[in-house]
Amino acid sequence: MVTAKKARSAKVGRKTNETDISVTVDLDGTGTFDISTGVGFFDHMLEQLSRHSLIDMTVKSAGDLHIDDHHTVEDTGIAIGQAIATALGNRSGICRFASLDLAMDETLTRAAMDVSGRPFLVWNVVFPTAKIGTFDCELVREFFQALAQNAGITLHVTNHHGANSHHIAETCFKAVARVLRAAIEADPRQPGTIPSTKGTLSS
Repeated sequence: MVTAKKARSAKVGRKTNETDISVTVDLDGTGTFDISTGVGFFDHMLEQLSRHSLIDMTVKSAGDLHIDDHHTVEDTGIAIGQAIATALGNRSGICRFASLDLAMDETLTRAAMDVSGRPFLVWNVVFPTAKIGTFDCELVREFFQALAQNAGITLHVTNHHGANSHHIAETCFKAVARVLRAAIEADPRQPGTIPSTKGTLSS
């Protein structure tokens, strides 16, 4: 169930035989968060996403972690993406495009985004290890695939340098957060106008 609330905020509930997830977002927040998925490293990454996008975010996920983390991570990405899409409405007045090179220690990651209504992910990230603690590194891509598909965004993520898998994952989340913040901010030169010659940013 997807519920639009006040302007630029939304609440999404998603329940399947594998997961039970509740997400709220406020796109015009301050980056406050309340995250609990049962997957410690994933919680840490979602906190980065909220803090650096300035999207207030509450995420409560219960999943079949006795199998693995996959369903919880992917379905949480779906729910967050749906909440962002709902909160954006018709996407009028946003800047729409953004890109950033983000450095953290030895790691450099680039993210670029078009809040286009047309979902697509280009992922050029290789992790030097299969896991970060007990977390499968391949799930980072699964999360962003689910997020992009359900938020209706075109997203490119490229890791240029990095030796530490934790750092690589963290720069991916922080870089995406920063470009998301910039892309969905209000464009003061075209308030209320859909930034497209087509007149729509619907998928």
